[in-house]
Amino acid sequence: MNPKVSLILTTYNCKENLRGTMESIAMQDYDNIEVIIKDGLSKDGTVDVISEYENNFKYHVIWASTKDTGIYDAMNQGFKCSKGDIIDFCNDKYIRADAVTRMVETMNRVNPQTGKQFIGAHADLVYAQGDKIIRNWHMGQGEIRNGWMPGHPTLFLRREVYEKYGLYDTSYRISADYEFMIRVLKDGNKLAYFPETIISMY
Repeated sequence: MNPKVSLILTTYNCKENLRGTMESIAMQDYDNIEVIIKDGLSKDGTVDVISEYENNFKYHVIWASTKDTGIYDAMNQGFKCSKGDIIDFCNDKYIRADAVTRMVETMNRVNPQTGKQFIGAHADLVYAQGDKIIRNWHMGQGEIRNGWMPGHPTLFLRREVYEKYGLYDTSYRISADYEFMIRVLKDGNKLAYFPETIISMY
């Protein structure tokens, strides 16, 4: 069986975007996915949308609507509800049906420098407003010490990375994802790169 992938969504008053994200998950061809939704007490009907998917979705959905202090606290809470071997924080739209499959395949390659599998994988993304592409973001490969960083919305990581390095530091209000990636990548850990676009970012 393929390793379980946890797709962790954080929501707050975003019912229409949530529908788009969930439909993009539903089209995935990967056979071992769980969907974790951590809502922050939405008031716009987002919880009603979550309830629609709870028992009527291609993949198992686990969700909670509880208080949090912001997106990074919600991400941490979502992680603690997950069981997957591979983690992806998914708040946007997959634009290809094999996105999860290809990312798992990519990260399972052997790193020719170390002879071991990669700690995770990243890919390219686009910024979009509706169907209009605003910006193409081609990440390439680089070193965090030189200012390069992977696009966090495309980041798939093995669970043991979080177990070793910890979760997101909520004292950073808008940059905890960047601090987290520095913490993980500064030691020379390597990500595999899938040089194609998998995410359309809201």
